[in-house]
Amino acid sequence: MHQSTRPSQRLHLILLGVKDVAASVHFYESLGWRKSASSSEGFVKFDLGGFALCLIEREAFARDALSPTSWGSGFAGVGLVYLAKTAEEVPQILAQAVEAGGELIKPATRTDWGVAGYFKDPDGHLFEVDYEDGWVLDADHRLVVA
Repeated sequence: MHQSTRPSQRLHLILLGVKDVAASVHFYESLGWRKSASSSEGFVKFDLGGFALCLIEREAFARDALSPTSWGSGFAGVGLVYLAKTAEEVPQILAQAVEAGGELIKPATRTDWGVAGYFKDPDGHLFEVDYEDGWVLDADHRLVVA
């Protein structure tokens, strides 16, 4: 694979699947955290300085990752996200992860918001590779949370 298709050495989002997004937002706001203005009711972002903690309803997250939705099913409700620079980069990075020994969970799929897919590393940790026009990255490929 060409060097240009290799992802930069960084993550952009930590996804937490939660029972109740509003209750979780209240918890983090009680700690003094402020949610991003671009958050929505079902997807809330907290700027962590170049990356973000994102809260999403656990059942919706599990459906998107093609995982069983019930608690105790083995779905941890945690995912690490790499934001691709282009939509075309998503399947390339997924293929690279599989070549390196990872397991493809969901191939690059066109979604309502862009292109995304999932893989697990050799220890079973869930990663999403995502491209959406709405995410803003600086010149060093760090996330700018608006």
